[in-house]
Amino acid sequence: MGLVDGYYGPVSDDQADRAVGQALDLGINLFDTADSYGSGEGERRLGHALTGRRDQVFLATKFGLLTEPGSDRVVDGRPGIVRSRAEDSLRRLGTDTIDLFQLHRIDPQVPVEDTVGAMAELVGEGKVRYVGLSEANPEQLRRAMLTHPVVSVQSEYSLFERGVEGGVLAGCVRFGYGLLAFAPLGKGLLTGKLQQVRDFDQGDLRSKLPRFGGEHLRRNQELVAALTASADQLSITTAQLALAWLLSRSPAVVPIPGSTSAAHLAENAAAADLDLPAEVISSIESAITAESVSGDRYPAGWRLPRG
Repeated sequence: MGLVDGYYGPVSDDQADRAVGQALDLGINLFDTADSYGSGEGERRLGHALTGRRDQVFLATKFGLLTEPGSDRVVDGRPGIVRSRAEDSLRRLGTDTIDLFQLHRIDPQVPVEDTVGAMAELVGEGKVRYVGLSEANPEQLRRAMLTHPVVSVQSEYSLFERGVEGGVLAGCVRFGYGLLAFAPLGKGLLTGKLQQVRDFDQGDLRSKLPRFGGEHLRRNQELVAALTASADQLSITTAQLALAWLLSRSPAVVPIPGSTSAAHLAENAAAADLDLPAEVISSIESAITAESVSGDRYPAGWRLPRG
């Protein structure tokens, strides 16, 4: 998502190419995008950056979240649109096969079984290897899997967003599918580097989010300060500690932090090699609880969360 303008500030094609290339050189081989990021621009940029290196990656994209002005639908999981969305994504990504094709949000007007059935047809044709869902609850996952195997669910998960612990994560462990944790650094809050809203570039999505404004931001920074103190004791960064905590939750959890910064990419990748002591995990879970985080994920009245 961060490879396109309109989310975390301006990004050029050259920046996108460099970021993806460096990630590959660091051994990162899972890349996740969506057709709604910049109305296809995210897929186009990722496909361009992977030219000549497609065989080195597991390529994931999502469909079904609408961004067209004037649309009366927020999500669209109708079986009849699945094929065209996949073919558009294949073209922009410059590939013959999508490794993981995910429904971006569950369409409340369409049974999830019907959408997954259409996705399964693409698996049979070799255009898609695996099927995944994003922001699905346990019951939706159960119903979907009666139609076709679902290998992953993508949801926001971090020390600041723990909703999946109510059942989704347990389902991943029980049934053997993966949890792709988006915004694992709390959209930047858990890096400890964000001081105030005016640090954002023009057009940065976070300037509109409750957790990043006023008293909410001040309270959340106090929580992050406790995380930073623990990180300092281990001689690692705040972001690395936040990612290592996620990785400690379960082998099913795969954090997908996004960055176009060379330093941050290297920092994030190194977190995969950390093994946190049990007392550190206990300490940070006591310092940052779901109830202690200040502010909602998204503003009241948003038709649908992004991510």
